[in-house]
Amino acid sequence: MSDKILILDFGSQVTQLIARRVREAGVYCEIVPFNKADEIIDDFKPAGVILGGGPASVTHHDTPRAPERLFTMNIPVLGICYGQQTMVAQLGGSVTASDHQEFGRAFVDVKEDCALFDGVWSTGDREQVWMSHGDHVDRLPEGFKVVATSEGAPFAAVANEDRHYYGVQFHPEVVHTPHGAQLLKNFVQKICGCKGDWTMASFRDTKIQEIREQVGDGKVICGLSGGVDSSVVAVLLHEAIGDQLTCVFVDHGLLRMNEAEQVVSLFREHYHINLIHKDASDLFLGALEGVTDPEVKRKTIGKLFIDVFEEEAAKVGGAKFLAQGTLYPDVIESVSFIGGPSVTIKSHHNVGGLPERMDMALVEPLRELFKDEVRALGRELGLPETFVGRHPFPGPGLAIRIPGEITREKCEILRKADAVYLEEIRNAGLYDTIWQAFAVLLPVKTVGVMGDARTYDYVCALRAVTSTDGMTADYFPFPHDFLGRVSTRIINEVRGVNRIVYDITSKPPGTIEWE
Repeated sequence: MSDKILILDFGSQVTQLIARRVREAGVYCEIVPFNKADEIIDDFKPAGVILGGGPASVTHHDTPRAPERLFTMNIPVLGICYGQQTMVAQLGGSVTASDHQEFGRAFVDVKEDCALFDGVWSTGDREQVWMSHGDHVDRLPEGFKVVATSEGAPFAAVANEDRHYYGVQFHPEVVHTPHGAQLLKNFVQKICGCKGDWTMASFRDTKIQEIREQVGDGKVICGLSGGVDSSVVAVLLHEAIGDQLTCVFVDHGLLRMNEAEQVVSLFREHYHINLIHKDASDLFLGALEGVTDPEVKRKTIGKLFIDVFEEEAAKVGGAKFLAQGTLYPDVIESVSFIGGPSVTIKSHHNVGGLPERMDMALVEPLRELFKDEVRALGRELGLPETFVGRHPFPGPGLAIRIPGEITREKCEILRKADAVYLEEIRNAGLYDTIWQAFAVLLPVKTVGVMGDARTYDYVCALRAVTSTDGMTADYFPFPHDFLGRVSTRIINEVRGVNRIVYDITSKPPGTIEWE
């Protein structure tokens, strides 16, 4: 793979969006912390480098910088926000802390044409962008020219066309810069010369060959949950190595309605994949009896999951490899120089890691992909849309959708309410426009009247969010008639619920789920 772009991470919360836009342009790219770039740049052989944004100030001497030799390698460089500032400073220009900050929507005036703007902006245009800066460039290095200005940034876009260096103070990667994706496409295709032919079909072929080379004739164990990631891993591995693969599906009794049956039917009966299905619901629900603390619940489920998985995996004699659905955001998070979310937040989504005593090599075929790319790969592999497009489901399952003690009765009530909710969302044609929707059984009972009888039953909360990356989320604005219809159905069809509420809070990174 020769057409590659390297993105240096300086700590911006939207660096991943740069990578997404570059890949949307059909060019493979990777993100690396700025302080690790020097170690990999020779082996990676990028066609160009993008310097991302960050929270630091270039005016301070101990803040991040790009490797100095980057500017001696004769490859194109694009600096975005902080990336523009450090590039200018390192090449002999200067940056100052400005009295006029810009955060949010702004407008730039295009002063000159350049290759970055080709076919998108022209001299004299006034274009909307998204700004987020306190400092700004106040003197350019030799060979640079100003190609766009804004009210708070006299050097909003700069270029050295001879050396193929470009810098923008705004963020082209966010949707609030309407033509930003096209600017990035210009950089990677027209300026860096990348063909733009990186596709899921080519990724699939390359990855199958890599799996075969890594595994040889060895046996592979794959933990299958029925979620998008593990399903795509399983089908990809089966296509690559056939019967060398065995999937282990641990049913902890906290799955959605009919989920276990659907997983077994698809992977054992349709794909004919070697599948071990372990119904361990009694074990898990017994261990959770009386447990109310959310973190204790997650840790209990995680430990049991590992124990059961290890026991079942041991039945496959001679297995040397364990397949996992690690995604690219996980990889980025694990190496970020500013660190990822806390272990507590991570445990919110996961049920456990790989015990060292298993002594197995990891196979992680999805570690270069974002979530939406995993779905695209699933479609390329022919997985049914019901699996590829399904909403994310956390490892601990219903356990984090039942605040307080977990019982079989509560699980059954929640499963039925959740099934009605999702059915109504599908009937309304809204399922694919929502990132995640689910019901929550609150640890609250209320008095109500149904017919001529007084009831004392649970309150059920409904949540639906929109998101692009699964990190931040905003509530989905259902019309009132939909909420009325789904509430009526749940009250009528799910015994044990007599009141419905709808959660309209937005969530910061890491907390889309309820607990």
